[in-house]
Parts: sequence; structure tokens; C-alpha cells
Amino acid sequence: MDISAKRSSEETISQFQQHVIPNYGRYPISLVRGEGSLVWDAEGNEYLDLFPGWGCNILGHCPPRVVSALQEQASKLVHIPNTWYTEPQGDFAEALCTRGFGQAFFCNSGAESIEGALKLVRLHGAETGRHRVISFYDGFHGRTFGATTATAQPKYHEGVGPLMAGFDYVAFNDLDAVRDVAGSETCAILVEPIQGEGGVNLPAEGFLEGLREIADACGALLVFDEVQTGMARTGTWYGYQQYGVQPDVMTVAKGLAGGVACGVVIAKHEFAPSLRPGMHASTFGGNPLAMAAGLATVETIEEDGLLENCQVMSDRFRERFEALRAELPIIRELRVQGMMIGVDLSIPATPAVGKCMERGVLVNATHDTVLRLLPALNVTDADVDRGCDVIAEVLGEMAAESEASNASVAVPDELGESLEDDGEITSEGAEVESDVEDLEGGDLEGGETDEVEDGEDES
Repeated sequence: MDISAKRSSEETISQFQQHVIPNYGRYPISLVRGEGSLVWDAEGNEYLDLFPGWGCNILGHCPPRVVSALQEQASKLVHIPNTWYTEPQGDFAEALCTRGFGQAFFCNSGAESIEGALKLVRLHGAETGRHRVISFYDGFHGRTFGATTATAQPKYHEGVGPLMAGFDYVAFNDLDAVRDVAGSETCAILVEPIQGEGGVNLPAEGFLEGLREIADACGALLVFDEVQTGMARTGTWYGYQQYGVQPDVMTVAKGLAGGVACGVVIAKHEFAPSLRPGMHASTFGGNPLAMAAGLATVETIEEDGLLENCQVMSDRFRERFEALRAELPIIRELRVQGMMIGVDLSIPATPAVGKCMERGVLVNATHDTVLRLLPALNVTDADVDRGCDVIAEVLGEMAAESEASNASVAVPDELGESLEDDGEITSEGAEVESDVEDLEGGDLEGGETDEVEDGEDES
């Protein structure tokens, strides 16, 4: 047993089965302690976490400055309603906006920040009779009703309708499709500058610039969902700074406060007043604890040179995966921007999650075929090499399994119908088909890996 554990993983799982609603697919492990990019389970097993906090722990687990800031702030004020001013909220708003633009409204999560942004753009659009919002397939914006509606994929809508009216869905990177639907009723274009859950999809050259032009031409606001790309994840403070296209409104969460629940809507000064008193609020938004943690996160990123480290480690990951791609035909594409890494496979990626976990490395799979990493900004050379070594071993194993499966399935055509009559090849083919179905199902204690992720993201 680990020194931090009160009970075994099995005992905690039993407790959950009795008392916790089972809406998450969970891995059969109880984590009890973390430090940097490492975590330990109740049994004392160590894991290298390359997807810490589903992207929220942008400084890894228990970053010292964040821990100290929380302890100090908790001795002064834990919670104060937004009917009063507090120094931590003003300080954190200044820190965020002076590194970007505009004014800030604080909330508690990515989904809440999307809800605030949707209200703001519709309140602004109401002045000219605009209410429609354009969003993109393969995007993900959260689990509340507005955020779920903004998420274009039908699988998120099943059974929870009717949803909000007034949304138009188009393909990511398709400017012509945006032009076709943008019009006099459009109040906003909502887009992730880099799609996360959709598979770390990067914008095509000129795409974000084109959205800026379309929004300006039709009188709509351009909204960037930077819940995942914000707070230095891409190597700059905000993802839009990678592309030189400034939005009118921006949402940020996940890593915003170093793992503490926090979200923000940032709007240009000329549009911020649309979110006027009485129209929106968040009871715990901007609470002193989250604000102190956020300030400590900014301090850590700057004083520890993590913007620079992000780029250096990003290049190291890229080099390792490019070399692996040259060896393994199952790697179709590598998509990397800072500490957002997607390895697109020609086979289901979900089995890699379990195989890596068995070897002590935690990763994620999304969009069926994409192995996804969101490492901490302070990940080290040793962390990168350890993780890439395990991933290389796992993908090599999966490539061999895939090649063997394909060869077995192809045998009947090569040997002719005479062997089929013996029943041997037919039986073997059925076994292979069953194996492939197991891989595609990706069942790992209650759900596919991307389903586990969706249950966590921006909730």
C-alpha cells in the first residue's frame, strides 16, 4: 500500500459502486498521490502521466507554488461573493488580460465559460436581431445544454433534446461552408483554434484568418474556445497568438489555475459590457482560492521558463514520433503544437491506452484512431524519453498484431476454396474478426477512452 492510501484500489472501487453514479468509464485503479508528471496508485505503483488531469494539470501534479498559494489564501479568505471586490480576482484578471486582451468574467469550468460566451454574443447580437451561432464538426465545447448544442456531433445530442435553437454546423477548415451559412442572423462564429477531442486537428493555412474576415464582413463576433489551448499549452499564452488572429471573445479553463477548478470568458472592451449585471453570474466564479492558484500558475510559467520548455519538449516529442512513424506504417499522421500531441493511427487507438498503462505510462485516445498526449509544460527530457520508449514498444506490438490479423484474414483468398471446406481457415478468420471487434470496442472498465474523456472534459 502507498503511504497516502487509506484503502486498496479494489476497496475504493467497491465504495464507488455503492455510492457514486456510474456515468464515467473509469480505469480500475485508485490514484492517491502525485508529484510533477508522476502519480501513484493505492498499491504504490508509479505511473508517468502524459495526460495529467485531462489537460487541467498544466504544471503537473501538486505544483509547489500553487500548493503554497492555496494554503496561504485559505488562511485569509476561502470564498467571497461577487457582490464585493477582492484583490486576488483583480490581480488574476490583470495577469490574463495583459498577456492577451480585453476584460475577464470568471466561472468554474470550460462548459461554464462557453455558456457565458454564448450569452454574451447573443446579448450583443440582440441589438441587431442576430442570434445564430456557427460551430464546427469534430469540435467539443462541453456538457451543459448550450455547450452540448454547440458541439456538432449527434452522439452528444442523443436522448437529451430538444436542444437550443439557432446553431449551424459546418466542417472544420472549410471556409466556403462558413460563407454559405453566415448571414444577417449570425451573431457569432465559435471555433477551437486547435480541435482537441476531435483529434488534435490543426487549422489549415488561412483558415482562422478567413473566419476573422467572414465574421467582420457579416457583423458577427469571432469566439475562440481556448479551454484546452489557453494558458501556454501551445507554447504561447493563448493559442490565437500562434496564428496572429485575435478573436473578439475567448474562453479558457482546464490548465487556467494549475489544476484548480477555474474558467474565464475574456472579451474585447467594446463587447464586454454586453454581459451586463443581472444577465449572468457564477456564485463560485472568481473565488479567492482559484484566483490565488491562477496567479501562482502564471508565476510558475514565467519564472521557470516554461514557455521555452514547452517548445523544446514539443520538438523532442516530434523527433521521437517522426522517427517512429518512419518505422511503423500504422502511424498515418503526426499532429503537434506545443504540448498538444496527436498520433493518428490506421487502426483503433484505444488498446494503446491499456497497454501503456500496464507499462506505467498514462495516455489518452480520442476520435477512435488518435493517440493523444497533453503533457505538463514542465515535462523533462527523461519524462519524454521514458514515455516515448513505452509508446514505441506498444505501437510496435499493435502494428505486429494488425499485420498478423490482416495476413490471417487474407489466407482464404490466397489458398482457395478447398481449404475453406476444411473449416480450419473459416474458424481462424472468425477468431481474427472477433479480435478486431474487441479492439474497436475499446471496452476498458465501462467505456471507450474517448467516452471517458468526454465525461471529464469541460464538465
